[in-house]
Amino acid sequence: MARIAVALVLIVCFAAVGAIAYVYFMSFSPDRSRYPVRGIDVSNHQGAIDWQRVAADDVAFAIIKATEGGDFVDKSFARNLQGAQAAGLAVGAYHFFTFCRPGADQAANFLATVPRGRPLLPPVIDIEFVGNCDQRPPVDEVRAQVKAFLDPVEAAFGRAAIVYLIGEAADAYGIAVPERQRWVRSLAYHPGHEDWTYWQYHDKGRIAGIEGDVDLNVMQGDESAVKRILNPDS
Repeated sequence: MARIAVALVLIVCFAAVGAIAYVYFMSFSPDRSRYPVRGIDVSNHQGAIDWQRVAADDVAFAIIKATEGGDFVDKSFARNLQGAQAAGLAVGAYHFFTFCRPGADQAANFLATVPRGRPLLPPVIDIEFVGNCDQRPPVDEVRAQVKAFLDPVEAAFGRAAIVYLIGEAADAYGIAVPERQRWVRSLAYHPGHEDWTYWQYHDKGRIAGIEGDVDLNVMQGDESAVKRILNPDS
């Protein structure tokens, strides 16, 4: 009976700790006095988005999936880009980099999809293993293909890209990716440094105008940082 009682106490304790951790995670938000500029990143997975409601819910910027690999275009990209900009958000586009297509093909896909000649946040290259193909090329090959993507994209937009490099891909290919501003992922706790432009701090956030979960981010700096990164020559 004593062992059963101890087991029950442990179960209750573990359940309580789990509940506290869950509540903390779901309610976590970075210190607003340090990071006042809030944003989201979205793709077709978020479905139809009411961007006016999003903008009214303390969202200042959005990073929108545009392309993946050499021929995939997110079918909600054009609609999301137009809606987010019409709602007054600062908007950027990201490309999901695949290890199974040449970087030049992927750059051509991105450039054919993302419009130029309008204010946009810097282009983003997303490099990760989750959702990627099974190939794991040598480091030198990845270095060459990432460069083959970045060179034409950065030339076309006239500015350096931002790199989102996470998880095992960062461990395997971190040395293959050139120095660029970074978009870091650190869920429910501070990244431990300030060497980033965007910090993705939640992957199950809730925002008005979006059904279901959405990634939440902050931008380094205050509201003036949005204007500087959106219009670097102004």
